[in-house]
Amino acid sequence: MKRAFDTTLGRITMYRQVIVLLVLLAAVSMLLSAFGLLFFTPLELLATLVVAVGVSVSSNVGVARLFRVVPHGESALITGLLLFFIFRPSLELAELGATALAALVATLSKYLIAIRGRHVFNPAAFGAVVVGLTGLGVSWWWVGSQYLLPFVLVTAFLVLYRTRRLAMGGVFVAVSPGVVVVTLASGGMSLGAALATPFTSYPILFLAGFMLSEPLTLPPRRWQQLAEAAIVGVLVAVPYAIGPVYSTPELALIVGNLLAFLVSQRRGIRLELLSRRQVAPSIVEISFRPAAPVRFTPGQYLELQVPHPKPDARGQRRLFSIASAPTSDVVTVAYRSSDSSFKSALTTLEPGARLSATGVWGEFVLPADPARPLLLVAAGIGVTPFLSQLAAEGPRRDVVLVLALADTAELALLDGVNLAGVALHVLAPDRPPSLPPGARYAGPGRLDRNRLAELVPDARSRLAWLSGPPAFVDDLKPALRALGVRRVHTDYFSGY
Repeated sequence: MKRAFDTTLGRITMYRQVIVLLVLLAAVSMLLSAFGLLFFTPLELLATLVVAVGVSVSSNVGVARLFRVVPHGESALITGLLLFFIFRPSLELAELGATALAALVATLSKYLIAIRGRHVFNPAAFGAVVVGLTGLGVSWWWVGSQYLLPFVLVTAFLVLYRTRRLAMGGVFVAVSPGVVVVTLASGGMSLGAALATPFTSYPILFLAGFMLSEPLTLPPRRWQQLAEAAIVGVLVAVPYAIGPVYSTPELALIVGNLLAFLVSQRRGIRLELLSRRQVAPSIVEISFRPAAPVRFTPGQYLELQVPHPKPDARGQRRLFSIASAPTSDVVTVAYRSSDSSFKSALTTLEPGARLSATGVWGEFVLPADPARPLLLVAAGIGVTPFLSQLAAEGPRRDVVLVLALADTAELALLDGVNLAGVALHVLAPDRPPSLPPGARYAGPGRLDRNRLAELVPDARSRLAWLSGPPAFVDDLKPALRALGVRRVHTDYFSGY
């Protein structure tokens, strides 16, 4: 059931999933308003929605033309939908003007509030902060309504689940309400009312699911994300005022974004296509020359953007594990061919083409202690994060690599990788014509618990890293645990 659920969510990009969920929330809001359960009329909601989305999308097109870049329409649509839930729905020109100004400022921030091309702030939050500081409008965050709570809970969960940030959302949802409850209870409110208030009067769930989790403004490592969630959670809950500046959810998020920026790569990633190699009939490897060194830890991934006309449901951005070492002068990634508009556009690019990546993230990294014995298990293109790790680590670790291939040609992914000291077991339909020194052909067939026990009899003493298609990972994670492996780190290659 979990596999079917993951497959269903994986059919569209994260951007489009967020858009669908926000549109559903907007539709539910209209319905609740029609039944008199919200303070605003359906017409007020509709007018604010049209202004927020209309200004965000249209200004994004205009500003993109001014900067001579391809506009990212889905991002603009998300920004407009977020602002719809932040500002007060109204038919008054002043209120609608504040919403429009926030949408315009949010759009401009994507292009002007960027350090060396690096995105800094959540655009919707930044627009709301600017409008609030200028006194031209006030954020309402009416999405925190008790009647919307169950719908926000489900949609926020879906976003956090898809982005694998449930732990981060959990920290925020634990810290922020905790502070609110203590504050209200110490002020004399009954415990029951204090426990309910954070979820019926604060936009905590909406913030956690739709704004705090935005990948472009998150730090790269999991512990940093958890720390940011805790800090933002406290800032959302604690009331304060410093001159004209007072506590608001959007300001708390902006502070968190700034902290994330300080620990992230502080520049945009500009790449020039150097070469393309057909590794196997269905696998392509491409190398880029970065305009400046890309800071990453082996095992992390980047989000590559390939603007192209008429993108399909997969969009213009895609995640790729980095296959090259951090010390390399090039950045290498690999992908499995498909008929998606993104892959088609990427395949037609000529050497010298210039692209950008939005950032580097990921927690699929090896432990710092080189004495820990490791078990690396991959299927096909899932081996790419291991290529970076092996290239960086060299022979100083005790490593067993089990590689399951659908085609013996895919073994070419290992070309040029230093496998000295690595115990490599290859499963493939046919015996490869040649194997790296010290490698063993483990025969054809499916990799399962029994094969793993045969190939790695000391699996219990190793830490495991597991990478490949979701079905492969979902099958082998419990198999590894059944063999006594205590820690299994996973990396899914979904939608490739």
